[in-house]
Order: sequence, then C-alpha cells, then structure tokens
Amino acid sequence: MIRSILLGLAALTLGVGCGGSDEPASPPTTGSEVTEADRPADGRDEVEIEQTTIAEGLEVPWGLTFLPDGDALYTERDSGRLLRLDPESGESEAIQTLPTRGDGEGGALGLALSPDFEGDGLLYAYITTERDNRVVRFEIGAEPEPVLTGIPQNSFHDGGRIAFGPDGKLYVATGDAGDPDAAQDRGSLAGKILRVEPDGSVPRDNPIEDSPVYSLGHRNVEGLAWDEDDQLFASEFGENAFDEVNRIEAGGNFGWPLFEGDGGAEAENEGFINPITTWLTAEASPSGAAILIDGGIPQWEGDLFVAALRGERLWRVELARDGTVAGREPLLEGELGRIRNALAAPDGSLWVTTSNRDGRGSPRSGDDKIIRLGPAG
Repeated sequence: MIRSILLGLAALTLGVGCGGSDEPASPPTTGSEVTEADRPADGRDEVEIEQTTIAEGLEVPWGLTFLPDGDALYTERDSGRLLRLDPESGESEAIQTLPTRGDGEGGALGLALSPDFEGDGLLYAYITTERDNRVVRFEIGAEPEPVLTGIPQNSFHDGGRIAFGPDGKLYVATGDAGDPDAAQDRGSLAGKILRVEPDGSVPRDNPIEDSPVYSLGHRNVEGLAWDEDDQLFASEFGENAFDEVNRIEAGGNFGWPLFEGDGGAEAENEGFINPITTWLTAEASPSGAAILIDGGIPQWEGDLFVAALRGERLWRVELARDGTVAGREPLLEGELGRIRNALAAPDGSLWVTTSNRDGRGSPRSGDDKIIRLGPAG
C-alpha cells in the first residue's frame, strides 16, 4: 500500500517533557497526524514523500539491517527467527532460528552486518539466553558463535541494539535488567553502552582500561545513531518521569539511577551528563533511532528519528551542528500504533517497524508491519 504525503521541515516546537519505560500502551489515537510543513528556513529542498507498506503480517520484528544486494534481514523477538525480506515483493523467508529465550522484552533483538560483510559474510545478533544477554556472530544459516557474553538479562530492560560505528567498532546497548544500581557499577555490563572489536576483544582506546564499558548510568538503551560528524546519540527509556536522548561521550556517566532525565546544574556538578531532550511518558518510550545523512529526503538530512512505543509516533528531532536540539515534531502520530525501530536505508529512505503484537499493543489489521518513508515516484 502506498500513500503520498508531503513532509517537510515544520516550525518545530522545542519541549522538555517526561517519559517512561516500555509500559502498557496508552489508548490508541486515530487519524492521520503527519505534520504539514512550511518551507524550511535554511533553504533545504523539499521532496514529496510516499509512505509505503513494505511487509505486513509480521510477528514483533525487532532488529533490522540491509544486505549489499538490497534485501533486508530482520529478527522476530519472540519466535527467535531470522528472516530475509525482498523489498520488491514484500515476501519474507525464514532463514534460521536463533538460540534465544523469548521472555518479556528479551529474545532475538538487534542485528548488525559486519563492516567487511562482503569479505567475511558475518552477521551479528544480540540475543537473550537462559543465562544472559549476549552478542553472537555467524554466517547466515550457520551456528552462532559467542562474541560478548555475560550481559545481565531479565524479562525487562534488556537493551538490545547493536551497531558498528564509523570507527569500525561494535557498540552494544544494554539495560539495567531490573537492577538500577548496576548502571553505576563499572564492573557490570548492565545499564551501559559497550564498545568492542568485531571479535569481542576490548579496544585499547576504550575509556576504562581492559573494559568494554564505553558509557554508563543508563536505564535501558534501545537506539544508537551517528551523525555526519561521527557523534553518537542514544535513545533511553526512563522510569516514571523522563525518557531521553543522550549525546554520548566516551567514559560519560548519564546519571541513572541517581538522576532521571535532566538533573540540571545539580547533576552536572556531580559529574553526570544531562540529556539533550526529554519526553513525557505518554509521548515516547523511545526505541530504535536513526539519522539520515545522505540521500533521498533532503529536508530530513541530519535529523534524528526516534521510534516511540507507548507514544505511538515517530519523533523527528532537528539537530544543530553542535549536537544540541534545534526543534522536534511528531510524525505518524496515531497511524501505526507502537513503533519499535527506525533505520536509514541504503537508498536514503527511512524504514520503521511496528510492535503492536508484543503483548503491550493493540494489533491492527496487517500487524506487524515494515513501512518505508521515501521520495515519491
């Protein structure tokens, strides 16, 4: 199904709100709420954007990545299946079942393609087992081998996003696994963003010697994205007050559980880093994140997109060149239900996935879906 919509760079409203964890969804809203935009003040071109359903009838898609030939791979969180999707036909083929324990928020989670995939053929996945959360790697269809193990697991706050950064290192987002104090424990892998070599070893330039910990003080990170200056941003579930986007610094401490959201000068005086933006609980529960750097949607280039579960929308955050927030607006509000992931596609479009069959949503006809937002025609 294709629907044509004009999405531009609206006069964005800055707002500081509070946000929550991945709690049961708020009552669904109705109607088409995509913002009708004015011409951007910075002179960037606009293109008309089509909203296209790439695939439907899926079961809680979580991780998503693209193969060099244009096909996509995605995980189903609860079943543990890895599937290959042909974007042209919308047909999915199950490739294998990963060795997961699908319980609550755990299961088959993030996916990342090796930076040298055309040479080594390796795919990386973040999975939940009976003992831990772990990162494994494998050639498609082959038995996975452990890369990073011992990440605490629970039925909630399992993190799960993985991505290779511009430096070729593997970044791993973890949750506190229900133990808030673990986020401040430098000896625990919970409540952290981890950074390792592709083989799982610790890079020599990590901020903590002989440790994969890259940043700490996180509650539950499910989104990682880099801008054109190689700056890392992460989306994070809060508890009862504030959901966040953080601009990540090597060795930085982001305050959880001592501070939730923006702690202002008090937090900074204690050595914690405040988020660059926060949301109301009903507005967010932020999961996947993406920044469009090249290509197909000029009025969105450089913007950060954050999928919102409880908020049932896609947040577009306009980033200034210094990494601060210049404005933000909700897209797709009330149209798709819970949105789990946002990913920049190789053709410059933006893909989003729904998560209405995850036990906290209200499934709609065709759920779950993968949607493409890209230039018309």
